[in-house]
Amino acid sequence: NLSASSSTLAYDREFLRTLPGLLMVTEIVLGLLVWTLIAGTEYFLYPAFGWVMFVAVFYWVLTVFFLIIYMTMTYTRIPQVPWTTVGLFFNGSAFILYLIAAIVDASSVTKELDSHNYNSWAASSFFAFVVTSCYAGNTYFSFISWRSRTLQ
Repeated sequence: NLSASSSTLAYDREFLRTLPGLLMVTEIVLGLLVWTLIAGTEYFLYPAFGWVMFVAVFYWVLTVFFLIIYMTMTYTRIPQVPWTTVGLFFNGSAFILYLIAAIVDASSVTKELDSHNYNSWAASSFFAFVVTSCYAGNTYFSFISWRSRTLQ
């Protein structure tokens, strides 16, 4: 009976009601918006937008992965991993690289380009800065958690 109970995954519905959980969902939704706004254009003609796409898709996938880990409480089943440190490095690197990508995105938008591309890229730039602020918030919460050495 012990093996049957250890094979089931828990589900932490309350995580989505915490500020880090809400920020993570916002990062996923708006991060998806950032890369779909760029992917719907001829971004491949401009190398700067390739960088923005890489950062947006990479951190979108990792954020979904971490949301699943926190929602299923997998971190409790793998105590060998220092989850507070991993969360701090993940959120800190996401904040820094997303900030760089948002600045690159904003500086690459020019009016002389096709108007459809201009509108999509301008919107993606705005949402990239919003996602950056969400990662900044989660970096703060990860730092607090890391500092106290408690799991979220």
